Amino acid sequence: MSTSLAVIVTLIMAAGFMLIGIFHVRRRMMSVEDYMVSRSTVGGAATAATVAASVLGAWVLFSPAEAAILAGTPGILGYALGQAAPLLVLAWLGPRMRRMMPRGHGLTEFVYHRFGPLTYGLVLLFTIFYLFVFLVAELTAISLALQAIARVPLLVTAALVAVATVAYTAYGGLKASVFTDGIQFVLIVPLLLVCLVMTLGSIGGWDAAMAPAREQAPHLFSAGNRAGVAFGFTLVIAILAANLFHQGFWQRVYAAKDEAVLRRGYLAGGVVAIPMILAAGVFGLIAVGRGIPAEQAPVALFALAAEVLPIWGLVVLLVLALALVMSSMDTLLNGIASTVVTDLNRLRKGRPSRYPLLRTSRALTLLITIPAILAAARGQSVLYLFLIADLVCSAAVFPVFFGMFARRLSDLGAAVAAVAGLAVGILFFPAPDMTPWFHPAWLAIHPDFQLLASFCGALGVSAMVSIAWNAWANARDYDFSILTRDVTLLTDAP
Repeated sequence: MSTSLAVIVTLIMAAGFMLIGIFHVRRRMMSVEDYMVSRSTVGGAATAATVAASVLGAWVLFSPAEAAILAGTPGILGYALGQAAPLLVLAWLGPRMRRMMPRGHGLTEFVYHRFGPLTYGLVLLFTIFYLFVFLVAELTAISLALQAIARVPLLVTAALVAVATVAYTAYGGLKASVFTDGIQFVLIVPLLLVCLVMTLGSIGGWDAAMAPAREQAPHLFSAGNRAGVAFGFTLVIAILAANLFHQGFWQRVYAAKDEAVLRRGYLAGGVVAIPMILAAGVFGLIAVGRGIPAEQAPVALFALAAEVLPIWGLVVLLVLALALVMSSMDTLLNGIASTVVTDLNRLRKGRPSRYPLLRTSRALTLLITIPAILAAARGQSVLYLFLIADLVCSAAVFPVFFGMFARRLSDLGAAVAAVAGLAVGILFFPAPDMTPWFHPAWLAIHPDFQLLASFCGALGVSAMVSIAWNAWANARDYDFSILTRDVTLLTDAP
């Protein structure tokens, strides 16, 4: 594909979604509450579509294929189950959060009122770090895609996609994001299937596509592949933990029309995610059989596509990638802005402000994008970026959500648990080439289990500290009715 054709397709798609999002909300009077959470307004089909579209970003075309090359079928299965797991968990936790904090907006708000400043500060830092890394990974993914198939400079792609997405997200907030997600979801499912069918057809069918990989790397298809199974379990822990800190999903918990709609929407999103990720992972196995070199693992799908697909097939793949990246980017941008603005509202209560929350949120959405574009232009591994953010969230996930049920886990206890878990996780976390960075003899871990040890250590230590603190600490029982009383709606009134 020529560079000019790729840029033209990108411009058309980006401008199209930008105009759709803006025109959907252009004549609506919008309060800051509408902009942030659109409370109890989104129906069943729209909830399922926006959840599924938000969870499936451009990373789907990179990370599952890369995981397949690294870990084979266990890695693909781990990715699929890991991505579905948080949506299934939120189908259970979401209604509980709505009942405990009916006027709430997200997780950091719950943490502040349930625990206090120590745990809140950590969770706020972890959440924004995770969402920003996710944003960078999405822009990196689409930029690497266009570079792989059409030699478009990374910075050009990142800027084009980011500017268009930020335009309708900053203007229309969650309403624009939910509406465009529905359209993007309608495109994503069939286009991914079309790309898979085209690829298999150009190679000669399923057997012809899989046979070379089975011959060259039979371990990738084996349930006895110890490294692959360990990597698959790692992905389940990592993705589940990180996505529970995704503010975009918590916004949609409150946007769903009622609890029944919320449950059905999140369950449907989780079910849809599994086959989509499995299908994307197949491209990695095909790439192994086609001799795609290991250094191209992060862009294996696009290296394969450039080799076997006709020009029109590459256009279809590019349209799919753009729909994926914009569907998750708008969620991330709105989620980051929502996290910050919700806290600003609490900090400024009782004080006049020259900067209304709605205007502040729009400005933040724009400002966040600038460093994300610059970071994406570096083209780092999408999978490794995610793993860093996932580890941070894995250390905090147990104390935070244990606090939804345990009454005696205090602010200090939750913070100590998260920091202790992170410290242990960092000891085992590998370098970018997946080799140990810290491996004294007394801490020897088999390389196959290095990453799993990191995530299990972070999760396990934080869980043990949390449970012990709740059992033995001399603390008063927390009164959950405080959440109903103290958490209020956002307002632009000074």
